[in-house]
Amino acid sequence: MKTTTIKKFNQRLLSLVEHIGLLVIAIATVFAMANETMIMVRASQVTLSDLLLLFLYLEVLAMVGLYYNSGKLPVRFPLYIGMVALARYLILDMKDMDDWRMLAITGSILMLTLAVFLIRFGHVRYPYPGDESSAQVRQVNQVRD
Repeated sequence: MKTTTIKKFNQRLLSLVEHIGLLVIAIATVFAMANETMIMVRASQVTLSDLLLLFLYLEVLAMVGLYYNSGKLPVRFPLYIGMVALARYLILDMKDMDDWRMLAITGSILMLTLAVFLIRFGHVRYPYPGDESSAQVRQVNQVRD
């Protein structure tokens, strides 16, 4: 009995820390978005790199929201964030890069894209037991065929 009480306490404590961490990440992301927006307003201009940075912030917020709602963190979200971050880096520093570095970065983006494709394909084709979302996608695909 004592072990189960300690176990429940530990689970609640970990859940509390997890929710506090998610809240801190969400607040910090919103603060960073507001800060970036103020920089754009002061400069009276919006560049592609600014938009990509805002998109990165939105992806982080979506990842936090999804994790908070489902308790699961899909691997695809960090991959999307990585692709956008690499694209932003490529756009910002393209003038100072040599050809090999540009090829390496674009190759990295391609590899991340392929990883997303493979993960998505595996998720739809071979769903986890009890995962309703991938089963629904599979049913829709079967109806189309």
